[in-house]
Amino acid sequence: MAIPQSFIQELLNRVDVVDVVGRYVQLKKGGANFMGLCPFHGEKSPSFSVSPTKQFYHCFGCGANGNAIGFLMEHAGMNFVEAVKDLAQQVGLQVPEDDVSPQDRERAAQQRQKQATLTDVLERAAKVYQKDLKDSPRAVTYLKGRGLSGQIAKTFGLGYAPEGWRHLAGVFPDYSEPLLVESGLVIEHEDEKGQDGEAKRYDRFRDRIMFPIRNVKGECIGFGGRVLDKGEPKYLNSPETPVFSKGRELYGLFEARTAIRQHGYALVTEGYMDVVALAQLGFANAVATLGTACTPDHVHKLFRFTDAVVFSFDGDAAGRRAARKALDAALPLATDTRSVKFLFLPPEHDPDSYIREHGADAFANFVKQAVPLSKFLVDAASADCDLGSAEGRARLSSQARPLWSALPEGALKRQLLAELAQQIGIGTPDLQQLWQRDDRAPRRPREERQPTASQNTQTPTDGGAAHQASYSPAPAPQNPPGAWSAPAESRGRGSWTGGNGRNNWRKGPPPPPRMLGRQIASKSRTDRAVGLLLANAAAWDSLSADDHAMLAHLPAPHGPVFAWLEAQLHEHGPQPWAALREGLRGEPFEAYVCAEVEQATIAADSASELEELAGVMDLLRRDELMRQSQALSLLAATDPQARERLREINERIKALNSSSAV
Repeated sequence: MAIPQSFIQELLNRVDVVDVVGRYVQLKKGGANFMGLCPFHGEKSPSFSVSPTKQFYHCFGCGANGNAIGFLMEHAGMNFVEAVKDLAQQVGLQVPEDDVSPQDRERAAQQRQKQATLTDVLERAAKVYQKDLKDSPRAVTYLKGRGLSGQIAKTFGLGYAPEGWRHLAGVFPDYSEPLLVESGLVIEHEDEKGQDGEAKRYDRFRDRIMFPIRNVKGECIGFGGRVLDKGEPKYLNSPETPVFSKGRELYGLFEARTAIRQHGYALVTEGYMDVVALAQLGFANAVATLGTACTPDHVHKLFRFTDAVVFSFDGDAAGRRAARKALDAALPLATDTRSVKFLFLPPEHDPDSYIREHGADAFANFVKQAVPLSKFLVDAASADCDLGSAEGRARLSSQARPLWSALPEGALKRQLLAELAQQIGIGTPDLQQLWQRDDRAPRRPREERQPTASQNTQTPTDGGAAHQASYSPAPAPQNPPGAWSAPAESRGRGSWTGGNGRNNWRKGPPPPPRMLGRQIASKSRTDRAVGLLLANAAAWDSLSADDHAMLAHLPAPHGPVFAWLEAQLHEHGPQPWAALREGLRGEPFEAYVCAEVEQATIAADSASELEELAGVMDLLRRDELMRQSQALSLLAATDPQARERLREINERIKALNSSSAV
């Protein structure tokens, strides 16, 4: 779904960033702006400023900044489209969906209405369960016995579902309402009829402590219920519904967002009570899977908030099996800039009991000593292998291959290849050749796949006549004063392309001329980064959150290009250049980006492009640090905080220079 830039501008003109940020951060008036504690890093004195005139937020401590859409993406973990829709709903705007048929648009609207209605039903039930908890001494005593305070129960919205088969019948006027079944609150047996002839219904949750499950926007989408005494099942979850999927949601993520940033990592545990108890004991950065194995969706969602994840499991066989599933889910996302570790508690402990017996500092140190993904991968591959025999080492090779192959390309993958080769007892090149021999498919080199000059003159320059014939883009938006626009030689009122017997008028600037075989030096390393990242869009996820912010806030044309790329990835996931090229149509930087991508891919393959991108990013990071160093130098003489920040930045510059020298 492509959202017109004009709509984004109108939306940002209507929303108030103070109201948006104020939903998540307590703000106080301070001069012309509003101030509060930054939600992106831990601090005791407010350095987070929100400007109602500029409609912009900025933290003077950590540098976080952006508009209302960016805040929802960074703080609430929404993707671009979710953030736009959330804001549009607040101000009563309808997000345009011109590329969707009227039937699909109507179905989407009905689905959104259904989801909103279901969350309203669940929110109402959550409030009733919270009230019922206060009225149940037995449930309160149970929670106090687990060491939970009233404040932590309030933070997580804990409640109690009383005994009785139809308690909710006294809450909702119409107990036969289908939404009660669709939301998972009520169970209906079609094959059993009541005295009224209707299908028999009863409450799903009875005599259980209730844990509301919230999405990243804070909406109640389901429940987990725990028995107070003995009973089966010990935990009972809401079923899959239009608003709730166990494979995608994490318990406690909404409550843990700020703490995850403050601690620097997310701690994934195995149960609701672990999350709540850890928050009570100072580790509010904990989340839990919902009675299911960890999935790639879980890991991807966590990496929206942090670059470091620690999985906590029991040290028994079941815990090891769960850890292995988490390893499989994390491997494809374990880039060189991310940290994944595995924490195995002693068999007699869960996180709650360990902290109560040994203290919070001991648990924090225990977390620091968690097993890195690299070591756990080798351990998992070595399971049941007798490394003293050739057969055992061969089995290690067979078991290690799918795990190693799942890793994204990078330094970690190369190091692990060498380590595994040493364990198996053969050379690194031999192991790589062995693993690639069976699945190697013959591929033509990139230069053989490039069209020749004669072929090129007979082909439409912007991707093919067939594509152009069916494409009718909207007029390119006008650039505001001072904004970057396409070079004069590439601008015009329009261009004609023809093919398959059809004439087509293309609005906006024409695509750049093809320059295959004629490499031209980029004007700057930032231009080169544009070409390399657009040609290898999946590499965006390998960069850190700081890199994303640095690139997106560069001056035009570079910053807008990277912001556009990030929005595309949030909306559609990694795409090949051909798909991104279609998405660029009508953008003011279309011609510029096409030229840079073409230059980046002349006489090169993906491996060399990624290697060059790594070097370019190091240079850009150093440039940004040098800029910050110069700015802080003016303040360091009188401001101790600026002096300390300057020292840290200079150390990072020194480290970058040292690594470049190596």
